[in-house]
Amino acid sequence: MNEQTAAAPPAPGAYPVQFDVEPQLAGRNRLTVAFRIILAIPHVLLVGAPGLTFYFGWPRNDEWNSAGIALSGDGVIGFAAFVAAVVAWFAILFARKHPRGIWDFGRFYMRWRANAVAYAALLRDEYPPFGDGAYPVTFTVEYPDGKRDLWSVGLRIFYAIPHLVVLFFLQIAFFVVTVIGWFAILFTGAYPEGLYRFATGVMRWSLRVDAYVLLLRDEYPPFSLEA
Repeated sequence: MNEQTAAAPPAPGAYPVQFDVEPQLAGRNRLTVAFRIILAIPHVLLVGAPGLTFYFGWPRNDEWNSAGIALSGDGVIGFAAFVAAVVAWFAILFARKHPRGIWDFGRFYMRWRANAVAYAALLRDEYPPFGDGAYPVTFTVEYPDGKRDLWSVGLRIFYAIPHLVVLFFLQIAFFVVTVIGWFAILFTGAYPEGLYRFATGVMRWSLRVDAYVLLLRDEYPPFSLEA
């Protein structure tokens, strides 16, 4: 179940950014789970850890002041995707079009990130590919045909703030759940189903907001853990 091999458009009325994980509850690989934080480092350096980063800054007295919500780093490629989104922001406002190459790069980053964070968050044991290759994770987003919502794009950083505030607290709970899941897998070989569903839901919400901030879609993300 992954977009690279069998992508399907969202159901009518569904949010146009979808994320899901093929459940892996029992029969877990305890050895890779025990060292997951180390094994995930290469991907974390490139596309970031589970969570969300939101920063903006302004110059004052030859120094940069910054503010925002920081829940994880987004990696080297994540930084490049953010810079590309800034370029796209100007392109959409002045040319009313998201350059397709920039949009494709943002989707490539998000697919890779979806795979990597599922692994880092203990949702799957298979080591993810470097890139957006096949993996038992679904991440779908379609290119926004037609006119873009210029108000939404122009004020995107402000529109995203309510989600970022909620995600700040959800990510704290997500961290606690992941730690509990880590111990549960080490001692029982299984990830408790209720905790697994919650962790998947938080990742779904976070990735939708990531895609919204990167301007991949204009539809406002739902305040929901559900698909």
